[in-house]
Amino acid sequence: MKKYLMTPGPTPVPEEIRNEMAKPMIHHRTKEYQAIFNDATEGLKKIFKTSGDVFTFTASGTGAMEASIVNCLSAGDKIIVVRGGKFGERFGDIAKAFGVEVIGVDVEWGDAPKPEVIGDLLKKHPDVKGVYTTLCETSTATVYDIKAIGEIVRKTNALFVVDVISGLGADKFENDAWGVDIAVCGSQKGLMIPPGLSFCSVSQKAWKAVEESKLPKFYFSFKKYKKAYLNTDTPFTSAITLVIGLKKAVETINAEGIDKVIARHENMAEAFRESCKAMGLTIFSRRPSSAVTGVNAPAGINADDIIKLLKTEFGVTFAGGQDDLKGKIFRGAHMGGIDREHTVESMKALEKALVKLGYKFSVGKGVETAEKMLK
Repeated sequence: MKKYLMTPGPTPVPEEIRNEMAKPMIHHRTKEYQAIFNDATEGLKKIFKTSGDVFTFTASGTGAMEASIVNCLSAGDKIIVVRGGKFGERFGDIAKAFGVEVIGVDVEWGDAPKPEVIGDLLKKHPDVKGVYTTLCETSTATVYDIKAIGEIVRKTNALFVVDVISGLGADKFENDAWGVDIAVCGSQKGLMIPPGLSFCSVSQKAWKAVEESKLPKFYFSFKKYKKAYLNTDTPFTSAITLVIGLKKAVETINAEGIDKVIARHENMAEAFRESCKAMGLTIFSRRPSSAVTGVNAPAGINADDIIKLLKTEFGVTFAGGQDDLKGKIFRGAHMGGIDREHTVESMKALEKALVKLGYKFSVGKGVETAEKMLK
């Protein structure tokens, strides 16, 4: 039975990238590795759409989230955090751990924040040091209007920090044009390599905050990474194999063109959603992402039962809902190495699973819709 990984991270790693990572190990303090690392970094800048610095950490995305806080803030500072899901909440949790005051923008799960609400808070709290939010809130499969929020934040002294861990490469994102000061990303989603690397883009405005920051930092110090990168290097041991895979991944993405890659993911996401609707299912998010889709389970059926059946009997792995959404939704991804075959085959499996669970619908309509819509 062929298996299809449809989770919003980790995502499938294409064979050509796996082959690159299977090559013999090399030493990282060499010209050979430095050339690989430089190519990977420059390729990342094209995907982020930035001319600024991009630093690579050997850490999960949460490490880069922490880096965005400890490098730019001091104890007692205030930040605005959009909390519309598990990962927006995480920004706030990290900030509180370092003595930073959090002004929360609580958004109903499945909705996106209203930019004007953030603008009003910035006027009310002119001493706010940063606005922290997500591009795609993975837990709710919801994409936010980062461009509109950025237009508001850039007129203030506050930094604009965006978690693009799930959205980069699937949802539209323009780091510099949208006024983003720090974008945080991870390797295991749209970038098509295993977990273990995370990234921060850093603007000139953010560098000014770095000079004023008094929070403790060592491993995640932007200054250390900047100094090392002037020699095309890293301050600490690199995840060499992952960086080799990253170089191949960014070459693949940039060869196609990031805008075309995003358009392809938009097509897959739309096909997935319309296929689910053709089965009589409903979409959870009111502003769905092109990286991942949340689907409401039919009445009387637990979403976790759907997920378990898909994995054990049909080889398709979806993700479940979190916290209050557990058992209520399942999530299917469209990011990274997920392709047309993954989408069509997952729809075939979903139809079979729903039939087995007693759900009544027009069998075949979902698959037919996917095949028709996918380019």
